[in-house]
Amino acid sequence: MLHISPEEIAETLVMVQQQHLDIRTVTLGVSIGECAADTAAEMSRRLYDRVTSAAERLVPVCETIEREYGIPIRNKRISVSPVAEVAGRRACEDLTPVAGAMDRAAATVGVDFIGGFSALVHKGVGRADDALIRSIPQALASTQRVCASVNVASTRAGINMDAIARMAHTVKETAALTADADSIGCAKLVVFANMVEDNPFMAGAVHGSGEADVVVNVGISGPGVVRAVVAAMPEDADLTAVAEAIKATSFKITRAGELVAREAARRLGVSMGIVDLSLAPTPAEGDSVADILEAIGVERCGAPGTTTALALLNDAVKKGGAMGTSSVGGLSGAFIPVSEDAGMVRAVEAGALTLEKLEAMTAVCSVGLDMIAVPGDTPAETLAGIISDACAIGVINNKTTAARLIPAMGKKAGDRVSWGGLLGAAPVMDVSKWSSAKLIARGGRMPAPLGSLRN
Repeated sequence: MLHISPEEIAETLVMVQQQHLDIRTVTLGVSIGECAADTAAEMSRRLYDRVTSAAERLVPVCETIEREYGIPIRNKRISVSPVAEVAGRRACEDLTPVAGAMDRAAATVGVDFIGGFSALVHKGVGRADDALIRSIPQALASTQRVCASVNVASTRAGINMDAIARMAHTVKETAALTADADSIGCAKLVVFANMVEDNPFMAGAVHGSGEADVVVNVGISGPGVVRAVVAAMPEDADLTAVAEAIKATSFKITRAGELVAREAARRLGVSMGIVDLSLAPTPAEGDSVADILEAIGVERCGAPGTTTALALLNDAVKKGGAMGTSSVGGLSGAFIPVSEDAGMVRAVEAGALTLEKLEAMTAVCSVGLDMIAVPGDTPAETLAGIISDACAIGVINNKTTAARLIPAMGKKAGDRVSWGGLLGAAPVMDVSKWSSAKLIARGGRMPAPLGSLRN
């Protein structure tokens, strides 16, 4: 039985009212294995019925928990099994209608995003995977709530360079089809290495094959809370003291997430999955991971020492959060999405934060190259090179990494794009003028590192 003391309740109220604490997402994972059918139309019908039936009470239950406990739940979302794994019978068909069914189901139950228009191709591309990847640009251009993800690398398999090259062209095509909205389709598309089965955050949420039929996964937040704690410390506090303060704060934040996860699962009558410990920023002032790094001691995010500060933050969040719940999962760490973090945006505009520095930070954060706008004329081979670099960090270090790049059609470095809401706005970042075309053209699969041989 989870016991919450009056003191913890009082602390939580201060965090909510003054420091932007919220539960970033309650995500209902739904298995759609039973939706396999002989036609895309029939699969779409079954998927719509399955999702709307499983999730019909998700939003009302979350709203009740918000009122009763006073903790905002910002997003209610759904993830489904990777669609490519269910679409095998009609592997040659356009799967855009399936995305349409997902979109309608999400609208019907009132969630903001639904993830799982996904494929896992880290070792090879099957016929259903091929159909799904071909469908991604039109699927994301024709829907509002659907998110897509493709896993192209893993520590056990290596890096599928052919799949990366193909995903780079898919990103470009998606950007072109949504050019009238600052290429927003790419904000709903992420390319992964070591994708996890229980991630509650978009755009990469999927319901993995190792999960129960229906589960509740919760993603916590709280950058503003952590920043307030660090900023209140004496300037001569050493980094050990800073880490301990962050650990204690992460524990408190996680307790709130654990409470919401347990209550949501109980009231929905489904399994509780995981609590994702990630610090997820928003465009709101005071809710920034970059601001935490600056409070720790770097003048501006991106300055020398930024990766050190982020490593300290990420480690302390995990240590403190692991004491707050026995159900740690998902990505669990600190996110650095440029457009969704006001401090990151300021750092880019000041010239302190570059794409290359973000790549270095990828080695120690939860995901990495996230929500980065680049010039619309960036060659697909350059996008592929950037994606492969993010994947290489994940594969060698046995961690999840990803790239969510938005080549903003008609925009150049220094221009600005805006998507509104949680996706925010960002300056278009410059990319290297030097080509990776020869590397990408080699194709094949980069072998798995020796460290993957652990059996």
